[in-house]
Amino acid sequence: MFRNAINRWCAGEEKRVDSRTIYVGHHHIPGVDTFHPQNYCDNRIISSKYTYWNFIPKNLFEQFRRIANFYFLIIFLVQVIVDTPTSPVTSGLPLFFVIIVTAFKQGYEDWLRHKADNSVNKSPVYIVNGGRIVENQSEKIQVGDIVCVKEDETFPCDLILLSSSREDGTCYVTTASLDGESSQKTYFTVPDTNAFRTEKEIDSLIATIECEQPQPDLYKFVGRIQVFRDKQESVARSLGPENLLLRGATLKNTDKIYGVSIYTGMETKMALNYQGKSQKRSVVEKSINVFLIVYLGILVSKSLVGTTLKYIWQLDPTNDEPWYSLKEKNTNKFIKMFTDFLSYMVLFNFIIPVSMYVTVEMQKFLGSYFITWDKDMYDDHLGEGALVNTSDLNEELGQIEYVFTDKTGTLTENNMEFIECCIDGFKYKHVGVELSVVDGLSSTDGPHRRICGMAGKDKEELFFRALCLCHTVQIKVEDKVDGLVKQQGTQCIYISSSPDEVALVQGAKTLGFTFQGMEKNWMKVQNKDEEVEMYELLQILSFDPVRRRMSVIVKDHSGRIFLFCKGADSSIFPRVNAGKQEEIKLHVEHCAVDGLRTLCVAYKELTQNEYDQISAQLDAAKMALKDRDEKLAEAYDDIENGLHLIGATAVEDKLQDQAAETIEALHSAGMNVWVLTGDKMETAKATCFACRLFHTNMKLLELTTKHIETYRARGAEKIHELLLELHKVVVQDKRCSSASLLRSWSVTQEYGLIIDGAALSLILKPTQDGGTSNYKNLLLQICQRCTAVLCCRMAPLQKAQIVKLVKNTKDHPITLAIGDGANDVSMVLEAHVGIGLKGKEGRQAARNSDYAIPKFKHLQKLLLTHGHLYYIRISHLVQYFFYKNLCFILPQFLYQFFCGFSQQPLYDATYLTLYNISFTSLPILLYGLLEQHINIEILKKDPSLYRNIANNALLQWKPFLYWTILGLFNGLVFFFGAYFLYDNTSLFSGNGQVYGNWTFGTIVFTVLVFTVTFKLVLDTRYWTWANHFVIWGSLAFFVIFSFFWGGIIWPFLQQQRMHFVFAQMLTSISVWLTIILLIIVSLVPDIVVKLLSRPVGRRQLQRYLVYNKAADSVTTPRSPVEPLLARSFSIES
Repeated sequence: MFRNAINRWCAGEEKRVDSRTIYVGHHHIPGVDTFHPQNYCDNRIISSKYTYWNFIPKNLFEQFRRIANFYFLIIFLVQVIVDTPTSPVTSGLPLFFVIIVTAFKQGYEDWLRHKADNSVNKSPVYIVNGGRIVENQSEKIQVGDIVCVKEDETFPCDLILLSSSREDGTCYVTTASLDGESSQKTYFTVPDTNAFRTEKEIDSLIATIECEQPQPDLYKFVGRIQVFRDKQESVARSLGPENLLLRGATLKNTDKIYGVSIYTGMETKMALNYQGKSQKRSVVEKSINVFLIVYLGILVSKSLVGTTLKYIWQLDPTNDEPWYSLKEKNTNKFIKMFTDFLSYMVLFNFIIPVSMYVTVEMQKFLGSYFITWDKDMYDDHLGEGALVNTSDLNEELGQIEYVFTDKTGTLTENNMEFIECCIDGFKYKHVGVELSVVDGLSSTDGPHRRICGMAGKDKEELFFRALCLCHTVQIKVEDKVDGLVKQQGTQCIYISSSPDEVALVQGAKTLGFTFQGMEKNWMKVQNKDEEVEMYELLQILSFDPVRRRMSVIVKDHSGRIFLFCKGADSSIFPRVNAGKQEEIKLHVEHCAVDGLRTLCVAYKELTQNEYDQISAQLDAAKMALKDRDEKLAEAYDDIENGLHLIGATAVEDKLQDQAAETIEALHSAGMNVWVLTGDKMETAKATCFACRLFHTNMKLLELTTKHIETYRARGAEKIHELLLELHKVVVQDKRCSSASLLRSWSVTQEYGLIIDGAALSLILKPTQDGGTSNYKNLLLQICQRCTAVLCCRMAPLQKAQIVKLVKNTKDHPITLAIGDGANDVSMVLEAHVGIGLKGKEGRQAARNSDYAIPKFKHLQKLLLTHGHLYYIRISHLVQYFFYKNLCFILPQFLYQFFCGFSQQPLYDATYLTLYNISFTSLPILLYGLLEQHINIEILKKDPSLYRNIANNALLQWKPFLYWTILGLFNGLVFFFGAYFLYDNTSLFSGNGQVYGNWTFGTIVFTVLVFTVTFKLVLDTRYWTWANHFVIWGSLAFFVIFSFFWGGIIWPFLQQQRMHFVFAQMLTSISVWLTIILLIIVSLVPDIVVKLLSRPVGRRQLQRYLVYNKAADSVTTPRSPVEPLLARSFSIES
């Protein structure tokens, strides 16, 4: 622990400078006299919340932040210090039970996180030391260590790639757990270090690395390496993100690599993108705290009234303290008034239901098993079902307003499939084993209808060659591989850094041209005649999100040089000057309507002189140490011009099963769905169309880097002006369309917004005056007026920033985030409810989430069924607890007016203790676990029912006041009904015996227990044997216990106040009639409300569901908040 603290202090010291210097292998640099030891943090990862030393104080502090817990602690201390009417056990025992159970629960959850951390920190790694490989633990890696990583192993820290087993000095990596992309990416060694292949050779490397301090951006890295050679000048090379292997990524298709650690532990990019886990509190818990404050005010008011009236009553000398209370009479009056006030607080403290917290904890814990046991949420392929990591948020599932979802692995399976292509205006599909030519352009394609025919053999072969050559696909002979792969026969597979490249190469193969891999720098293509063609790969112009295209320059066996280019239609069409652009453009638009992802293909032939100029231009840009990206972009822009358009392709990124239906259901339920992804804009946009988040009638607005650059080109330099322009378009159009909708049947224009990570950084970047709030407000207003929002190229922390931005708006909407990779962890932790998918991209999100589900489609039942029912159950449970405790304490308060304000209890101490623990606890607990006010099948069929409980509808002031007034009415009926019928006490016994105050209190208590239980009977809509058992069993237990408690002389009691009181009371017919009459009178208002609520029958409800299906796609205002009972029982299950 001390070492960790020292490491952190040292790390803080070195953060004062802008860069760090790392000595590779901790070797002394020749010619340098001084060697500064490196003090950086170790490689330990910490995701747990508590330690062995701070668990008790930190956990107690968090628990006593709850108003009820803190209040009962004060009451317990008062009972211990002051002589009060009740024993300290009555409040201390339930409080300690709640604290201990909650501490065990939270401690167990954190122990699981400790266990997960240890499994990572203690995992074996291999470090080069003294010319040999030494096995060590991951947590002991230090900055500067040379680490050896083998195929399919995960990088234990952030490494600079020094050497690879591949001859070309590259390695392939999957970063699915970081940015959500399961495709393989290519990373490069430094040319001067790749020759060091063995342990001894790499250990002899003497070099230093100077790089930036740790920062969370996954896509940025700036550094340089200086290699020292014997009797030669040192060589300096620039380092970029293509040389940096990130912790959490996995080595693929490479036997082994050597890398030097530059960032370790909590300074790695993965750890910097990790958002610390904080205590989440549901909206129901916040409502409970508000209601507790109200009832606390009622409690203080009652105590003040009781204390004041006591001393007013004692102003009459005949009502002063009796002679045997001389000690109290001589006590300081102010101290005695304060003591009396505290005594009243203790006497009335049962109005604050501490047992409610016990019941709520049990209801949440036991109720979470229904999610785990749900067979509809079980995935046969994974062999797993849903998992509940945090049961505190069950009811929050019924209050979701915003859903933030990842794309790759969450909405999609990341498995693209080639569908069709267009060559020279003719559409081609692969049907069976034959090549099918679809009828060119149909009559629906517009005015450019042409005679059906083939594109021509030369054009076809040129197009298919372009597909086989313009890519970064590699071939590996293997049976299985992670990431995006396609099996070739039974032995070889395609792997690529781009998800659609594999689909295109596979599509070309199905249409007769097969890419057979590379030999050194030559690409092999097998044509339709099964002849192998060889092409020398001269240059690769890599894809980037600004250009949205990539190119290759190749030379065939005859010496002809070709540039093949493929990319998005918007980036290709402006650069072509030949080809059938209109026909191909119509095909592209037609495919976009079908939700397919399209790419256009073009080419141009180069002379040797032209290529020499291009090669020199590219070499100069690549060698630049400053503004390298800008110079490469300028070179690419000059080269990729004057192209000839050949055709276009269409691929489909397969969605997860029922993903589109799930999003539609969430929209119908009134939720806003946002997609946050680290993927490219084009891929994400196509997915949003496929999953019906976007549709063709929606007007899409872009707030991306390219859009900002275009806007600046028009002379507007400020991002603020661009936001104002978008805000003006959206807000004015919304208002105009709303006004026109009132005058006609026109459809309201819907908007969708696309924003990328770079644009978000500009918006959230503080201005010179230090403020960003205006930018944030404009962005939020634009987003809130859009039907759908897509955020692409998002870093993990940016995803969390988006969630936090929406969560902290004025309305404080309830948010949910769902993802499957480590890049989604920050987002999942930031949202009110975090959902992790048990997907192919690791279990980081599932481990850090509140709930884990196998597939995205299971989110529908989790929210619309489980969330709906949990919220209804716990809302009724909370209101019911306040109601029954108000019924319980109000007669005690009224009794003080008839006992000289002497703080005399109305009920026996045993009844006070067992009322909430035994007599009335189990029925409401079973109600909170099993109640279904609406049948589950109906909840599945009609997502719009979710709107009825939105905005915490059942815990608003209106239903709260209804329950409070009902409790006041019942309390008045209990007390005064028994009081007036008790006027002639001799009527209660056949032998003329007069009953006393304990009999009166027992009558009131009996009516109370039966009334609040029958109230729950009226509220229950879903009956099971368990409900019957606990309801009638609780009443029977009360009667039997009362007989035994008063019928036996208990030796441990000093006073036998209840001896034979209950049995003697029930011998009177008048008592029986009184109890029955008061129960009926108390339940009359509740019955009247139910009768007046006009319940809807099953057939009427089914017709209502069918009628509303047409309205599901239209955004409708949420239903007004009705009283709880009127709404809860207006629909029969």
